[in-house]
Amino acid sequence: MTDTTHMRREIDEIPQAAARLLEAAGGALDAAGTALREADPAFLVTIARGSSDHAALFLKYAIELTTGRPVASLGPSLASIYAAPIRLSGAASIAISQSGKSPDIVAMAQAATDAGAVSIALTNTLPSPIAAASRHAIDFAAGPEIAVAATKSFVNSIVAGLAILAAWTKDEALGRAVNALPEHFSRAVRLDWQPLADGIGEADSLFVLGRGPALAIASEAALKFKETSGLHAEAYSAAEVLHGPVALVERTFPVLGLAARDKAESSVAAILNDLAGKGARAFVTSSHASKAAPLPFVETGHPLTDALALVLPFYGFVEAFSRARGLNPDQPVALKKVTETR
Repeated sequence: MTDTTHMRREIDEIPQAAARLLEAAGGALDAAGTALREADPAFLVTIARGSSDHAALFLKYAIELTTGRPVASLGPSLASIYAAPIRLSGAASIAISQSGKSPDIVAMAQAATDAGAVSIALTNTLPSPIAAASRHAIDFAAGPEIAVAATKSFVNSIVAGLAILAAWTKDEALGRAVNALPEHFSRAVRLDWQPLADGIGEADSLFVLGRGPALAIASEAALKFKETSGLHAEAYSAAEVLHGPVALVERTFPVLGLAARDKAESSVAAILNDLAGKGARAFVTSSHASKAAPLPFVETGHPLTDALALVLPFYGFVEAFSRARGLNPDQPVALKKVTETR
């Protein structure tokens, strides 16, 4: 393994990748937003797996919070395995795939188009089968990603989705926040979360908590712990964890809380403070930390982009954490870059 991993280089490229997307894809993003505004969908569905599904979860919260339209995740096997008919007249769909060619994702995207949805594909690969299966295809322009663990493609797919949302709703505040993301990412990628490594220590399991869009970031963080570091991590809503999973939180059990500057921040911080008071090794990205240990974060001026910016210092942390454990984050065991499921 070289001194600098592919994963680290790709994390460092995120600010430039976001800037490239916003500069190059503006017309396509606006067109997709206009199509949604004209269609005025009653509801939306998402189609994705893995990190892309976490990006879809982020966009679900963003769309529901901004437009009031419900968003549901469709199981790709509905089309690829079960060939189940689905009614999507009056709806819109968002399919996310880095490679653009996983057969089950493509099949579900095509089914959504055939069912009458305003179908949008977010992909890092054009042309691609998923682009051909959708009415609107956005190249989210992350550039080549060599490390198996997705980082800049995850971030850029969400940036693309937020830009479409801003164009759809004509939300000027969100549009300004999205356009400012490259600058904020440049600061976020330099933040140091080393105290979290000390808190995890030799533990073999931990929880990652969040609410709203930050729950999607927690889900992505839990996956990256598994992929890169061989560490069992589970993501929960900071509220849901109290309904059973908290029974596993014994003294010294590590818990990471991801809080954005939104209406859920105080409740997330309160739960992490409570867990710390019970002896857990609790960390939270909030200035409301009292008993939990605070982790640094970047304030972007908008609750949605605040949540997205949390993933950059985490990515930098988990890459270093993997190497500290003697692992190679570029080559997780039993994984490959493109997973094609049916």
